[in-house]
Amino acid sequence: MLGKVRRAWIENQRGMAEVEFDADEASEVIFQKVKSGTLKGVSIGYRIDALEEVRPGKTSADGRFTGPCDVARRWTPFEISVVSVPADATVGVGREMGAPEGLSCFEAQLRINQNKSQEVWT
Repeated sequence: MLGKVRRAWIENQRGMAEVEFDADEASEVIFQKVKSGTLKGVSIGYRIDALEEVRPGKTSADGRFTGPCDVARRWTPFEISVVSVPADATVGVGREMGAPEGLSCFEAQLRINQNKSQEVWT
């Protein structure tokens, strides 16, 4: 453990957090790497509490997704890690900009998911 989450919130449909690094030597090494921009990826550990299954050709309850897909409707975060290579490149330390190429964060995640599924089948 390198520190603690001071506060966490949702802003513009994105998870945000303010963290405080510990004062020990190991934490300081990582903090300096974050400060210099060497480490800027973030990984979030979470548990899904409620899932909406959207059948093929159907639309999710909020109208944003077309099936087949599963939509996490309630989830509980339990850790934030600073990582060198995040699973989702649209998130990270100090990332306040929108998704790449003018995509919404949801469209960007769908593209990432599609790319991952294509890698499995090719």
